[in-house]
Amino acid sequence: MEFHLQPQKADTTVFEGEGGGYYAWTPPKTPVVEEAVIGAGRLVLQPQGFALPHYADASKIGYVIQGRCTVGLILADKDKPEEKVVIINEGDAIPVKIGSISWWYNGGDSDVSIIFLGESSQSHSRGQFDYFFLSGAIGILRGLSTEFVSKMYGLSGEQSKELVESQSNALVVKIGATIHLPQESNCKQEEYIISSLGVGVEMTSPLVDEVGLTPKLVRLEADTMLDPYYSMAHQIMYVTKGGGRIQMVGLNGARVLDEVVEEGHLIFVPKFFLAAFMATHKGFEFFCVSTSPRALSMHVGGKSSAYKALSSSVLEAALNVSPEFVKSFKSGI
Repeated sequence: MEFHLQPQKADTTVFEGEGGGYYAWTPPKTPVVEEAVIGAGRLVLQPQGFALPHYADASKIGYVIQGRCTVGLILADKDKPEEKVVIINEGDAIPVKIGSISWWYNGGDSDVSIIFLGESSQSHSRGQFDYFFLSGAIGILRGLSTEFVSKMYGLSGEQSKELVESQSNALVVKIGATIHLPQESNCKQEEYIISSLGVGVEMTSPLVDEVGLTPKLVRLEADTMLDPYYSMAHQIMYVTKGGGRIQMVGLNGARVLDEVVEEGHLIFVPKFFLAAFMATHKGFEFFCVSTSPRALSMHVGGKSSAYKALSSSVLEAALNVSPEFVKSFKSGI
């Protein structure tokens, strides 16, 4: 399958208001999200910004680019619903399983920015995360009649209308001074978040097993290079800081991408395609999510290179070079 691999910044403002906004990559402008059945979105919460309780039709992993955020979670696979509250900080990753209810609140005095990456094979809208809200202008209760709502919750007709219609805003609102949302964790943080995601290390844990995705943070110093590699799973990457150059090789040894990328770009690397990254003088950092809980990879450069592992005689025959060249080549890896 041929993919549109051009790096892209968020192409659509889904919502923007006083409390913050949500920005997405969509199939019409970023075709690869539909082609590869992935999804990506960025949530920005201003101080006192509150993302209304919702669930989604896709599993994803959120990575905190900036700030500190309070998150409420109700997991979909529990017999008795129970709200878990966790605090996530810059550099933390939080897996959000398909169908689980969550809300997000910025109780600080500076903006919070979170990037969400995942797969969208079960989404109603291929290539996007579809959200269903428990309240607000597009809340799910607005689709039910007053008679149904009254019967469900034991309310009068007027009370039912108040329940459904009082919150007239959508997606993100700004909380007034009279409401004090939780700002402390009520559970073991490590059961729900991955704190201080290790640089260059793909995380394996019950958390990533449940969502079926693997997060990794990659950081390159100025003017350095990441050893070229290929992965056995699709990879979605978001440039969090700095920038650099990426080259990608696909079928039949063809270079399919050679681009300069910068902060805010979304990059997609198809499984088994060779990817090589080179940082600028500002360095290069990106958050990466693989569409598998056990994303194996193989390096073809650096000390872990497959070329280094091959026998000298095998390389001599495969490359059609002299023994002296092979010796020089392997010693330089």
